[in-house]
Amino acid sequence: MLKTIGVASVDDLIDQTIPAGIRLKAALDVPEPETEAAYLRRLANIAARNVPTRSYIGMGYYDCVTPSVILRNVFENPGWYTPYTPYQAEIAQGRLESLLNFQTVVKDLTAMDIATASLLDEGTAAAEAMTMFHRLQTRKAPAGQESVFLVSERCFPQTIDVLRGRAEPLGIRLEIGDPSSLPMDRAFGALLQYPDDRGEVSDLRPFIERAHGAGLLVAVASDLMALTLLTPPGEMGADAVVGNSQRFGVPLGYGGPHAAFFATRESFVRQAPGRIIGISVDARGRQAYRMALQTREQHIRREKATSNICTAQALLANIAAMYAVFHGPAGLRSIAERIHSLTASLEAAVTSLGYRQANGAYFDTLRIEGANLSAVRAAASAAGIDFRYDGEAIGISLDETTTVEDVQDVVKVFARVQEREGTAIIRRDAPFRLKAPSALHRTSKYLTHPVFNSHHSETHMMRYIRSLERKDVGLDTSMIPLGSCTMKLNAASEMLPVTWPSFSRMHPFAPAEQAQGYRQIFEELERALCKVTGLDAVSLQPNSGAQGEFAGLMTIRAFHHDRGQPERDVVLIPASAHGTNPASATMAGLKVVVVACDNNGYIILDDLRAKAEQYKRTLSSLMVTYPSTYGVFEEDIKEICRVVHDNGGQVYMDGANMNAQVGLTSPAAIGADVCHLNLHKTFAIPHGGGGPGMGPIAVAKHLAPYLPGHPVVNVGGSKAIPAIAAAPWGSASILLISYGYIRMLGGPGMTEATRYAILNANYLKARLQGHYDVLYANHNGRVAHEMIFDLRPFKHGGGPSVDEQDVAKRLMDYGFHAPTVSFPVAGTMMIEPTESEPKDELDRFADALISIRAEIQAIVDGKADPVDNVLKNAPHTAAELTADAWTHPYSREQAAYPLAYLRAQKFWPSVSRIDNPYGDRNLICACPPMEAYEEVGVK
Repeated sequence: MLKTIGVASVDDLIDQTIPAGIRLKAALDVPEPETEAAYLRRLANIAARNVPTRSYIGMGYYDCVTPSVILRNVFENPGWYTPYTPYQAEIAQGRLESLLNFQTVVKDLTAMDIATASLLDEGTAAAEAMTMFHRLQTRKAPAGQESVFLVSERCFPQTIDVLRGRAEPLGIRLEIGDPSSLPMDRAFGALLQYPDDRGEVSDLRPFIERAHGAGLLVAVASDLMALTLLTPPGEMGADAVVGNSQRFGVPLGYGGPHAAFFATRESFVRQAPGRIIGISVDARGRQAYRMALQTREQHIRREKATSNICTAQALLANIAAMYAVFHGPAGLRSIAERIHSLTASLEAAVTSLGYRQANGAYFDTLRIEGANLSAVRAAASAAGIDFRYDGEAIGISLDETTTVEDVQDVVKVFARVQEREGTAIIRRDAPFRLKAPSALHRTSKYLTHPVFNSHHSETHMMRYIRSLERKDVGLDTSMIPLGSCTMKLNAASEMLPVTWPSFSRMHPFAPAEQAQGYRQIFEELERALCKVTGLDAVSLQPNSGAQGEFAGLMTIRAFHHDRGQPERDVVLIPASAHGTNPASATMAGLKVVVVACDNNGYIILDDLRAKAEQYKRTLSSLMVTYPSTYGVFEEDIKEICRVVHDNGGQVYMDGANMNAQVGLTSPAAIGADVCHLNLHKTFAIPHGGGGPGMGPIAVAKHLAPYLPGHPVVNVGGSKAIPAIAAAPWGSASILLISYGYIRMLGGPGMTEATRYAILNANYLKARLQGHYDVLYANHNGRVAHEMIFDLRPFKHGGGPSVDEQDVAKRLMDYGFHAPTVSFPVAGTMMIEPTESEPKDELDRFADALISIRAEIQAIVDGKADPVDNVLKNAPHTAAELTADAWTHPYSREQAAYPLAYLRAQKFWPSVSRIDNPYGDRNLICACPPMEAYEEVGVK
């Protein structure tokens, strides 16, 4: 590899790649690396410090049962947790179908028109509803007056806090209180909770009708399990319904990851946040799934994007969807009826002891008032039981895992306080009765599609899951060479502990003394990330890279405001930045000013100086990705940071490419004040087909007081900004993966990973640069961890046209996922091999691209038909190759087996090239009726 690159050693390559002025002089000061066996033994001891009790805290988080067939075949299966976001739909039909199932579950249970393919958590989903309503409303607040959003005081406290953080920088004022008395004259929207924070269920129709009469849009935060029994918000007139699908088979995980849901009216579809899976047709007229309405993606719209969502919760949405497929509508209703019946039995037993239960109508939660809280807390603690203690009341939320014995144990706690005997009378043969007015009893059907009524045995379910898996390319199939979003090894020993009960069954609001194992891991992880970044403090709360961007900018904003400089609201963003950067800046109330880059991808220093000086009095910050999205290390990065600091700004470093820094340089070394870290990239959390992810932020000492807080659990700085995520530590359970990555590699291993990421990238560059032009490199001709190949000459050469999409689709015939196409430069492809891939895989990929280059040349030379050729018709399916008729001027062998290795290992795309415009013109984003299959020629 070194010989091919033309260097004597890896050290020489690194010296030629990373500017000397920012190189670290000392090794990373983190604990020594552990073997996998030693790590797992030590982690088991740490896990024992967690004490999962019988939790009845609720508040949006409930224990549940993950069916073993789903746990083993989805959650623990690299075929499901290693694929990338399904931008290349032809090799993602399995998870696209599953995400469409998820959308259908949400759409049916909420009774709304459309649903998206998951959001990060319930709090951020509610915030997205608020900002969507804000965009939709034509009624503007008078000049100098804030827009008003009404929030029921019965919403979960963590949701309200997330709303606070999202509302303030956008000039939205929250009015929080009793919905019946909130003034509507200046408001543009409202948020209700159903069932509410106390567990009570009430008819929302009077409020929604009054709100609509006043011109407001209304969102409802709800519970999918409750909606199997209760009248859905869509039937009450709601304009959006949000919530958390966690109790559909997704472990508690001390707060995440969990798939939020978002459903709304069809007329709002182009303003809905996140991704929507739709149905189109392929080149042969067959039904095919795809991500719809991609023009809303923040990478394209930048500061005009509707949200900064990049990573969602696809893996967890797929688990929730599979849970619904496995149980079906009858099974879900049975689970819900059992939960409710046990809750009603508990109410009868507790009230028979003389306690008062305040909720007149409920699903799974009782509110006990007038009890001796300290006595109940002591008795419950002695019994290993956690209730919610809310002011002068006790909340008790039951869930799928609650047993008859559990109910008896709860009754005994309340009886013990009175020194009495208490027993719950549970009649298994009693007819089901819902403790709610008849107007709130659900009568409409849901999940009527055959997919939810066909897979209720383990055999059926296993085969369905595996049939979808076989349609997709993941890391278990081949290298995924995506620039910008590294798909690297997710080691089994890093993944294994996520499902251990001592980690997976912890409630995020459990008393701190019960979660000492988690606390130890958080403290060690924060220290390690401080060492890696050179910064002083870390918040683990942001649960995606884009949320980390927002959190970092909000800490900077709080810093300026605290110093009496609220006018600092301009952010400088290089043209080479990730698309989420300007979107996040807009969310944080900042004005984006673009800084130009030169032909080598470097920031033009004179342009930066001029704009920093121009906005000196209002400069908030610079957002810089390092190394840049163009795949090069800025030579003048320290000077760039100095210019910003000299003009009163702060430097935010986007850590998306941190995997090219670890152990060799750092954000502190370049002069950054804050950075986010894509743990789902550099630190090995798997992408899961589009999420989960984590985006903690590291900050310098002067920004530490502003790190995000939380209204339920004490986290964050002394002057904390509001919560960024609904859970105190975001998606806490997957922090275990990055913790394992750091502890098993140690400083030398992480540094070596960085060196090999750079080595592998430069090796591919050396092998391919005679065939494709590399768009950007430094003055030594070196790239960092990724590179951009220019395909525009093939499209604009005056002859037959081949574009980046043709190459992307043809790579599928060679068994590879396409690189990132048309980002950050249209007409290009960005390749990042990662440190995980061995030389033989790199060579196989290089051979594929070289072979494709020859196929392009055949078109250019007129040896291949300019329209009917292997590139324009790619990918080729097995159905096409085995059909009786073959009308193409090239052979079946050339289509299917252009290189010899494919005969030993061939991945067959399940559909031909998908017609995206057809899908946008004919948007279907839920499971279609069976006759629709026939309409598109599918039998």
